[in-house]
Amino acid sequence: MEARSVDAIPRGTEWQYEPKWDGFRCLLSRRRNKVELRSKAGEDLTRYFPELVTAALELAAPSFRLDGEIVVPRGHGFSFDDLLQRIHPAASRVKKLSMETPALYLAFDLLAAGRDDLAADCLSERRPALEAFAKTNFEDNPTFRLSPATTTYAIAKKWLAQSGGGFDGVIAKRRDLPYQSGNRDGMRKIKKFRSADCVVGGFRYASNRIAGRKVVGSLLLGLHDDAGLLHHVGFTSAIKQGDKAALTDKLEPLIALPGFTGNAPGGPSRWSTERSAQWCPLKPKLVVEVCYDHFSGERFRHGTSILRWRPDKAPRQCTFDQLKQKSANPMKLLA
Repeated sequence: MEARSVDAIPRGTEWQYEPKWDGFRCLLSRRRNKVELRSKAGEDLTRYFPELVTAALELAAPSFRLDGEIVVPRGHGFSFDDLLQRIHPAASRVKKLSMETPALYLAFDLLAAGRDDLAADCLSERRPALEAFAKTNFEDNPTFRLSPATTTYAIAKKWLAQSGGGFDGVIAKRRDLPYQSGNRDGMRKIKKFRSADCVVGGFRYASNRIAGRKVVGSLLLGLHDDAGLLHHVGFTSAIKQGDKAALTDKLEPLIALPGFTGNAPGGPSRWSTERSAQWCPLKPKLVVEVCYDHFSGERFRHGTSILRWRPDKAPRQCTFDQLKQKSANPMKLLA
């Protein structure tokens, strides 16, 4: 069951609202002594979370299928960076991290219980069944938590306003529909978008040329820390095709080392490619305001979009402080 992105929370008695967790979506199934974890894309996640397998086998119910989210607690929130570290090829590393940064499973739907297939039931019936299942099975097993839900629009608005630290928006689901596997008809996602002023500390050329000429493909964004060091925090490739030549003319005269004086792009990473490591450093002269949806681990989690250039803003004013926000404690939502 997938979600369609929309700009506003839908209203009406047919909607149920839930926090949009910042983790790995996962179908968790148990059939007696066998437990299986599957990602939304169908990938097998079982070997990466042995603590969830152990916890699932400790539940009283011998057979069930849950839809939920895998998260890793860190402080008062959840850490997506710690979660990413769990996807590791070495079994010894996975075992070590399962003890150092154990995951939680946040259940928000019940698709099967025993011999009962609940996927064909409407959400208005599945949710009470999930709550009853959680009351019977989760109370003595802290690895499993019931994800909160409400039919009150005002509460959903409050969740959206306070999103951050482990959840990045609101999910709205149709209460009058069965589980909509493989389509986006029964679920909507609403994210809270924010903006930040960033220094353009470098850029990468596009892989394709325009009229035989190399042009900019993406801008590398930076923010200053308290010591004045400029750290790479992400990128934006949302540059209009017609603007690339003029922007390249603007950037190339500013090419100069070091670009970033703190954390720089192109460092060692198993996700890096040879092309992704190639970038041109710039003098810290340009400031751009970008729109983003999530910031964690001192990086924008996803690509950003350009809102406007800020010639009125001094690069030194672009600091991490602007990203500090008051967000709800996701662990309290689970209490």
